[in-house]
Amino acid sequence: MTARIYQRPKNAMQSGKARTGDWVLDFAPKEAKKPDPLMGWAGSGDMQQQVQLSFASEQEASAYATRHGIEARVQVTPPRRLKLQAYADNFR
Repeated sequence: MTARIYQRPKNAMQSGKARTGDWVLDFAPKEAKKPDPLMGWAGSGDMQQQVQLSFASEQEASAYATRHGIEARVQVTPPRRLKLQAYADNFR
């Protein structure tokens, strides 16, 4: 069982940064999704894809993975770069 540990990104549709400090443990899919013969929706028999565990820090998530024998890789978030500019720059 493999998993990915990452920090939740900021929502692009809103300006707030709620829950961006949380670390998430996601499980990798065991089987590919296939279309349902009746409706055509993509589905899978793998229930692990639906599990998302939240942690307060990267160390807690890594400790949980090692404690339960989950092979996890940590995906480090790149630092945020802010592009500061003034409103007056639009008229130069």
